[in-house]
Amino acid sequence: MADKQSAYGRRFLPIESIATILDPFTEGKKVRLAGRLMARRVMGKSTFCDLKDQNAKIQIYGKRDDLGDEAYKSFTALSIGDILGIEGTLFTSKTGEKSVRIARFELLSKIIRTLPEKWHGLKDIETRYRQRYLDLVVNDEVRDTFKRRSQIIQWIRKYLDARGFMEVETPMMQPIPGGARARPFVTHHNTLHADLYLRVAPELYLKRLLVGGLEKVYEINRNFRNEGISVRHNPEFTMLELYQAYADYTDMMAITEELITELVQSIYGKDEIPYGDRTIRFQRPWKQMTFYGAIQERTGIDLRRTNLSLHEIARKWHIEVPPEAEDVDILNEIFAQKVEPDLWDPTFVLDYPIEMTPLAKAKDDDPSLTYRFELFISHMEIANAFSELNDPVEQRQRFLAQKEMVGEHKMLDEDFLTALEYAMPPAGGLGIGIDRLVMVLTNQKSIRDVILFPLLRSEKSKVSAEEEPTGKKE
Repeated sequence: MADKQSAYGRRFLPIESIATILDPFTEGKKVRLAGRLMARRVMGKSTFCDLKDQNAKIQIYGKRDDLGDEAYKSFTALSIGDILGIEGTLFTSKTGEKSVRIARFELLSKIIRTLPEKWHGLKDIETRYRQRYLDLVVNDEVRDTFKRRSQIIQWIRKYLDARGFMEVETPMMQPIPGGARARPFVTHHNTLHADLYLRVAPELYLKRLLVGGLEKVYEINRNFRNEGISVRHNPEFTMLELYQAYADYTDMMAITEELITELVQSIYGKDEIPYGDRTIRFQRPWKQMTFYGAIQERTGIDLRRTNLSLHEIARKWHIEVPPEAEDVDILNEIFAQKVEPDLWDPTFVLDYPIEMTPLAKAKDDDPSLTYRFELFISHMEIANAFSELNDPVEQRQRFLAQKEMVGEHKMLDEDFLTALEYAMPPAGGLGIGIDRLVMVLTNQKSIRDVILFPLLRSEKSKVSAEEEPTGKKE
């Protein structure tokens, strides 16, 4: 029978999940379950329904003779979407379906609105993102994507922990935004009477920990960049950053290649996976190319030996950049348009210009380049790594040469420079974009499909992800 109660019931703690009673399934076992009612088939004195929890669904069977007239009437009056608690016995129906014969049920929460009967009831992609709870209720694939995301992050933690890395936390509100060339979000602390910035990257704080003697550290963190929105960019995103003392960017390359290939193997059991209508091949070793070499291969021009300015080259190649664009931005745009479209299988791009990489060591054989790589998969930058610059004098000079501005004030992190003066060991550092990696590993084309609650415009001015302006290359 059903307990007499309000439509928003008291505590009901299920003993098992649906998945655990389905495998193994034991006829005659008494169970206590909770979930959402997703379908109902009334057949006179008997009613079959589907009950769904986080991981699975099962058929439940209510019979008037078992429940009594009043409770059975209440049971048949339930709405699709109501949340129930049930107690009953496992059995197999005449059609061979694993089921629960209900001895007692409770209405735990009453749905007021109506669920879409089928997925076509939520065609509008903006509605899916704004009402992610509905997206999760009615679309099993969406729920599976976010479960897979959680598993990927757990796997990464397990991988790093097993190799002696220590997980740490660094400030998300910082007095100076540093660690990446990006426009920050600004906030104000009333008690301190000070402007603070949501972090664009945790790099400078993690390096302080190297100075302090923590030799292998990582953080899976939220970063914030006050820039564009697109299918690859969300202003709030998740990064893995790790640093290892006495290592360099070749060690970071080995970690990146091993971590991702083993992750692919753990998910798919093979080293080739589908992405869209193509296949990504993760067989090692991964391809390598240099930054300027890749541009020259695709354009025929050696940017380091041409007499043309980067603005002139951009105009020649019909690459639109604003007149005030700095060389670093033009180089990024040239690479994005001329090289990235050809980078499908995992590819390391090495030896970036020093003006693009103020926190990396200059190469011994060519100081105009740095010990840096970026990893590209399916046309997207997935990872970025350096041999970290640990010379405080050169680091100060690099900072002063930068034109990284917030308002009209140059950002110079004196405390970080002070930390370097206490000696930071040589180190390798690596950042991996978790959202983009999850996109690849779950076959999703938009970053919004792997972020539970992506940032959206107000409903009065909503614009699809494909129509919104992009930000600078990360």
